[in-house]
Amino acid sequence: MRKFSRPQRNKHSSTKKKKKVGLPPGTLIYTGDKVNEKTKIKVTDYNKDQFNFQEFQDIQIDLTKIEKPFIRWIDIYGLAQVKVIEEVGHQFNLHPLVLEDILSPNQRPKLEDFGNYIFAVLKKLSWNEEEEEFKYEQISLILGENYVISFQERDTNLFNPIYERIKVPRGKVRVMGADYLFYVLIDIIIDDYFVVIEKVGEDIDNIEDILIKNPDPETLQNIYRLKRSSIELRKSIWPIRELINKLQREPSKLISDELQIYLRDIYEHIFRISDLLENYRDIIFGMLDMYLSSVSNRMNDIMKVLTIISTIFIPISFLAGFYGMNFLYMPELSNPIAYPFLIGTMAIIAVIMLYFFRRKKWI
Repeated sequence: MRKFSRPQRNKHSSTKKKKKVGLPPGTLIYTGDKVNEKTKIKVTDYNKDQFNFQEFQDIQIDLTKIEKPFIRWIDIYGLAQVKVIEEVGHQFNLHPLVLEDILSPNQRPKLEDFGNYIFAVLKKLSWNEEEEEFKYEQISLILGENYVISFQERDTNLFNPIYERIKVPRGKVRVMGADYLFYVLIDIIIDDYFVVIEKVGEDIDNIEDILIKNPDPETLQNIYRLKRSSIELRKSIWPIRELINKLQREPSKLISDELQIYLRDIYEHIFRISDLLENYRDIIFGMLDMYLSSVSNRMNDIMKVLTIISTIFIPISFLAGFYGMNFLYMPELSNPIAYPFLIGTMAIIAVIMLYFFRRKKWI
């Protein structure tokens, strides 16, 4: 049975959260658990004709110096080196609260427009084959006039297909603006949700089969686990509807009119996903009633068998008790056929009662 994992909280991250309590807003402390992930910065500059790629361990260039008409994508992995993130924020004049949210990887998905840049927080959901559980990871995005910055706690290979698309000369990404790259990054995150929802559907089908055949206490545990997981999924997926809707409805100089059709498409995707999730949640909640009904039906079947056995033995027990009395003058006790006659009578009574129950369709 698949297991869903909540965001991991180890002792290290808990200690850092405790240290952060009481500090002024905007204090930069990484509160995640990927403390051993070294920071890597991938800088990709492209336009319809050219493509350049660089990779650094720290800030070695002025990331804001972007030659027109190039679009710059700054992809940052590893957030434990706070100084690097702080330097990026300093170069692009990012608000301290934005940097604080980036370094606190348990944020609710959201979108904020600061005028000269847009800040978005999303949750990446994935299935871990080795640990057989779902993983939640935060991805933060910054959209500027001619640049996009993405922040991840570790290198998940999520954006590898986008790198391949950028390498294609005169591909769609190469001829569009930074807002289109921003959309593509959100789109690939949301596409992974379909895989997650599909696996949830598989788990539901498996549990339903067990519920019909032979439910056991472990089945109930799996239902409750699936119920908790659906709540966690809802917390990650539903706010993205608001995020995409905000991108569509609120005018921004950073979002072109040409991008609106793509935003409508991605909104339809997240709407389908959330609709499927709501349907699955209804099914999961119904499984609890189904489990209780199955257990109750099994108990009723057991009680029915026990009741039939008890009912059959009532007259037999009466006869056994009647002839078990220690009276001297019971003439049939001395009859040589009394014992087999009594046994035969008991057998006939049992057969008659079984026939009667059968006619009544009680068995």
